[in-house]
Amino acid sequence: MPAIRIGINPISWSNDDLPALGGETPLSTALSEGKDIGYEGFELNGKFPKDAKGVGDVLRPYDLALVSGWYSSRLARRSVAEEIEAIAGHVELLKQNGAKVLVYGEVADSIQGSRIRLIERPRFHSEQAWQEYADKLTELARFTLSQGVRLAYHHHMGAYVESPEDIDQLMQRTGPEVGLLFDSGHCYMGGGEPIEVLRKHIARICHVHFKDVRKPVVQLARNQMWSFPDCIVNGTFTVPGDGDIDFAELLDALMAAKYEGWLVVEAEQDPAVAPSYIYAKKGYDTLRALLDERT
Repeated sequence: MPAIRIGINPISWSNDDLPALGGETPLSTALSEGKDIGYEGFELNGKFPKDAKGVGDVLRPYDLALVSGWYSSRLARRSVAEEIEAIAGHVELLKQNGAKVLVYGEVADSIQGSRIRLIERPRFHSEQAWQEYADKLTELARFTLSQGVRLAYHHHMGAYVESPEDIDQLMQRTGPEVGLLFDSGHCYMGGGEPIEVLRKHIARICHVHFKDVRKPVVQLARNQMWSFPDCIVNGTFTVPGDGDIDFAELLDALMAAKYEGWLVVEAEQDPAVAPSYIYAKKGYDTLRALLDERT
């Protein structure tokens, strides 16, 4: 099995947070088209069954692997014991289906699904608040790792950890049990230079979302102080090969560090504007060509 595999998130076909974007598209369409394009695995979305056996039964006919699955955590507002109780079932679902990482999203106080300006996102305003959160996160990550699944923290627009400075704080204050999910699109939109953030935290990166951006739209989003849904519907994000991020240098850095795991194509956009199959294929073909050149 290759060290680096290419997977995809079903968001190219339907968006859980914005059901008007592809909400009518059945999961079977995403799986069959993804398999036809060449993807080896899928992340979860809301249309998958909620039990381990059901997930396996859905993926097996297409010979697709379970890459990972998003978990909406509220650790910023809950105790570690409460979060462990809440997360245990999701960890078990991933484990039973062979997934090695958990996509961790902190949604406490998040505005990512609301029409609220991104500048109004939540923040930790003191050293103590940062450290208390980091300590809880390390303890939670220690639990998931004990179950064979590593926590991959998703820095995300509209949430507590969005900017490069936030990522720095999180990585500095948490233990090595806490892995980092590197998302190129959220990194750029959050004010970072993707290659710099990737190189700085390469030792902690255990999962990768390759999302492209249209830089002129990013600038418009910042100037007009859009919400995250505004960014999505107005075409801020796209698949690798359709925007302005240099994925060749990102892949070179990952391979130099001997990264082993998934490259997940993920692009929040409207399938009525960016047809699912066409854009999913563009993303796959871009990454497949880059990998083939290097192996």
